[in-house]
Amino acid sequence: MNHTCKKIFSILLLCTVALLAFSGCGAKQAQQTEANSEPLRVGCKSMPEQMILQEILSQLIEAKTDITVERIDPIAGGSSNLQVAMESGELDLYPEYTGTGWLTVLKLEETDNADYMFTELNKRYNEQYDMSWVSLYGFENTYTLAVRAETAQQYHLEKISDLAAVSDQLVFGANFDYFEREDGYDKVCATYNLHFKDTAEVDMGLKYQTLNEKKCDVINAYTTDSQIAEYGLVTLADDKKLFTDYRCSTVVRNDALQNYPQLQEVLELMDGLISNEEMIQMNYDLNTNHRLESDIAREFLQAKGLVD
Repeated sequence: MNHTCKKIFSILLLCTVALLAFSGCGAKQAQQTEANSEPLRVGCKSMPEQMILQEILSQLIEAKTDITVERIDPIAGGSSNLQVAMESGELDLYPEYTGTGWLTVLKLEETDNADYMFTELNKRYNEQYDMSWVSLYGFENTYTLAVRAETAQQYHLEKISDLAAVSDQLVFGANFDYFEREDGYDKVCATYNLHFKDTAEVDMGLKYQTLNEKKCDVINAYTTDSQIAEYGLVTLADDKKLFTDYRCSTVVRNDALQNYPQLQEVLELMDGLISNEEMIQMNYDLNTNHRLESDIAREFLQAKGLVD
């Protein structure tokens, strides 16, 4: 091969390599664009609190990024069905509670170390499901005991252990299964040395009304129930850490974090954003004032200075 031919061959070879490299970059860019053109699917459980959180997450992502968000209809059946939807890719993220992930999804033994739980949840979800837990919202929807404000004032009740000295003067009301559960009435009484004057089986939907009507004095509750605000009740602190930690966070597929580079930073804005009192009020606005979750979420984010 003469010198001229060699030169032409070298030029052609360089052009071919450059073309292949450009094609590779173009394919990668097209792949990335195609991934980002898909809407980000945000899910939630079929319960009012979760529907509010779905809106908060969706509106925050829309306000801070150019990501198209698709709100998936609330999924009935709880965390088991949501986990299946996450694993199949039908969902990209949803709000979840640490205790639920720990006990229901991972099926681990209870632990009273909340920080260890969150760290271990993140580790195991990454290893087993290629998912992450991002940011603790700040509120906790866990079990508690609630009393009327006048009862709390009369007996100086702030924490559950305060009940020990006066429980024999009070009636405990709860839904039927709470008296049967291993982590229910008997365990609470044994842990806190409580001996109530009497007990009353109350329909789950009527617990708060029954307490307000003074047909009982203490009930089991969830810390963010809207009826706590509606009836002006006092929740008692679990000072012996009996109840499993149910702090709220975002579970997100790792491929969604990779496909949408802005997503991680936005989800981190949820860290410490919502207090128990704020979540109770938002639940109250939805359940009692019958406001739209989209309006509740927008006003909350506006008050936090996160959306216009």
